[in-house]
Amino acid sequence: MATVYQRCKSDKRNSNYPCTRDRCGHPWTVRYREPGVSRAERQPSFEKKTQAEAFAARLERDKYEGYYLDPQRGDIPLGEYAPDWLARQVITDGTWRNYESFLRIHLLPALGNKTVIGIQTRDVETFVAALSKKLAPSTVRDRMKMVTSIFKTAIKEKRRSDDPTDGIKLPRAGSHAVDEDEIPTFYEVDLIAKQISPHYRLTIYLQSGAGLRISETLAFSADCHRDGFLRIRRQISSKAHRKDCVTRFIPLKHRAEGEYRDIPTPGFLADEIEIHLRHWGTRTADSVDALLAPRERGKRTMPTAVTYGYHCRKALTDAGIVKPDGSPKYTPHGLRHFFASTALAHSIPIHEVSRWLGQTSIKATVDVYGHLVPASWDRCRTIMHDALWPDTRAAEPRSAGRVRARPGDPW
Repeated sequence: MATVYQRCKSDKRNSNYPCTRDRCGHPWTVRYREPGVSRAERQPSFEKKTQAEAFAARLERDKYEGYYLDPQRGDIPLGEYAPDWLARQVITDGTWRNYESFLRIHLLPALGNKTVIGIQTRDVETFVAALSKKLAPSTVRDRMKMVTSIFKTAIKEKRRSDDPTDGIKLPRAGSHAVDEDEIPTFYEVDLIAKQISPHYRLTIYLQSGAGLRISETLAFSADCHRDGFLRIRRQISSKAHRKDCVTRFIPLKHRAEGEYRDIPTPGFLADEIEIHLRHWGTRTADSVDALLAPRERGKRTMPTAVTYGYHCRKALTDAGIVKPDGSPKYTPHGLRHFFASTALAHSIPIHEVSRWLGQTSIKATVDVYGHLVPASWDRCRTIMHDALWPDTRAAEPRSAGRVRARPGDPW
């Protein structure tokens, strides 16, 4: 149990001992031992007896209910705690890089010197306001999820009792819907395929004809090509070009090791794959018969999205598919948009498209591509017209009040 006492009346080592006054004004001390294995003794002091007794009562209640919080556990700088937190997370290489750079560039310079328990809501609000001037709203919202996770973990570890990010107002993110100007036309897709390095011609059609991500495209292997469909089960690591890379092929995005997705193969794409195999063959990398491993002497083992980006930008420039300022008009991801928008425009159910794209949920697909379903517009026009003005509706008397005129009515 916690003991409330005055050192001036019981501790001979105290400079005020012995104190004989009842209301001497000297501090009051609460002596207690931490629960758990350490059983370390603590003796915080308070100005008034009521404060000490309230602390002792709360301490005993928290011990009884299992909510005890040792203030010293939260007395660790965020600059030490956050990197340790990141090292314990099971996340992909890309997510780790994003989080690490955010900690290093933004979070720790702003709040790294404060202790975990010392960071208040006001500090987080100031941080978000400054961050919103540097990053896009969607990026701010995404990175603040990580900051919240850090404090949620601190609460579980009993380093603090509340989450300072709770209720923080974040900038409103724009729509996730793809801009139709970011989607190339069929003519442009074919022109890019003709201009890109011949070894990478297949990548253009794997993205536009099957909706593969660029990381999945670069990891395409002989075992992916099946009779009438593609079985995609891996993607390329962002470190695949480095000699010290341990695992060049990693699980699909949002998927566990061994999971895969099947995508129907258009006839032209099956032909393109066969042509590529006849001309270039495969090259074994990490026991995978890869179709797109570099053939030039001196090149690294596997290309990555970054190294491939150079070839794509060059193809767009050579094809004259550029913006007014001369920069490439599209990114490789635009070819994936071409696949999705073309499928939806021809009435393929959006849940099927979502599955083939490998997105986390159909909601994600609807948010990005839902506005590209023209058939729904036509159905809406027909349904609402038939509901409100069916051609077979009998004429009704017009004396029962004002009725909206039907197109063509003289009144």
